[in-house]
Amino acid sequence: MKQSILVTGGAGYIGSHTTLALLEAGHDVIVLDNLANSSLESLRRVEKICGKAATFIEGDIRDRELLDSIFARYPIEAVLHFAGLKAVGESVQLPLHYYENNVSGSVVLFQAMAAANVFNLVFSSSATVYGEPKEMPISEDCPTGIPTNPYGRSKLMVEEILRDLALSESRWSIALLRYFNPVGAHHSGLIGEDPNGIPNNLLPYISQVAVGKLKQLSVYGNDYPTIDGTGVRDYIHVVDLANGHLKALNAIIQSQGVHIWNLGTGQGYSVLQMIKAFEKAAQAQVPYAVVSRRTGDIAECWADPKKAAQELGWKAEHSLDDMMRDTWRWQKSNPNGFSQ
Repeated sequence: MKQSILVTGGAGYIGSHTTLALLEAGHDVIVLDNLANSSLESLRRVEKICGKAATFIEGDIRDRELLDSIFARYPIEAVLHFAGLKAVGESVQLPLHYYENNVSGSVVLFQAMAAANVFNLVFSSSATVYGEPKEMPISEDCPTGIPTNPYGRSKLMVEEILRDLALSESRWSIALLRYFNPVGAHHSGLIGEDPNGIPNNLLPYISQVAVGKLKQLSVYGNDYPTIDGTGVRDYIHVVDLANGHLKALNAIIQSQGVHIWNLGTGQGYSVLQMIKAFEKAAQAQVPYAVVSRRTGDIAECWADPKKAAQELGWKAEHSLDDMMRDTWRWQKSNPNGFSQ
């Protein structure tokens, strides 16, 4: 029987693009998603793009009984784990909510995997686990630090749990993928980032301002020691990110232990540079106001992706202009996201 890949959070932004990449590569895909910050419509559109459908199961990774039934029913070879809460600012306000979902939920998932003898896992982590790095760009050799917010700490906790798992049981083969800000959308304009309510991430906020859905963008601080005083981050096109997850999956199925790869462009961009690049793509002005710094933010962060290039044969292929153009195509075609 053909093996299947379980994708937790597979109806979300990164998850849906990765589900598409898996289907296009010929995999059978099972998506588990509680639709807390995602839409089933994304998977319908994935099918429209590639002509293949993922099996969808609505549910939560904290539901052990449901997980056991999924592993019993489907011949799952590996898990790609995206499910979790992801907003830095919200995590500062709701830390217990983040630890329950991101940490406790992951533990339940790993227990169910072990019980079903499924030991191949790609964990979609975050480069925030490096905390406040002492050098730029950040390589995998940099030690993990003390992340500046509960979101980052929850990701680091899960990474530490997975390291312990790999030490306790040699059959585990685990990829930890660290990246910063996924942006852009599939070039078809059919799937993209569709956050519930007001966006927490920069680019969807910019694009919603551009279509008049939101009044203006708040720029959190312009007194950082950066090129223009605004925060500098590593942005990666979501299609490149999805392909990186696919490359990592192919690598871990043939190995054991824990493997860490940074995924990024190796180039940081400031908030103001992002605004100007978007204005160029959209041919429209984006009103913004500078406000005080946001709790938990740091001045600059971007990752060194050389290891992924050497070991996975992966590199980001989309430019900043590509990211903006694809974001604008998605937003312009879907001003209300998947809720048409």
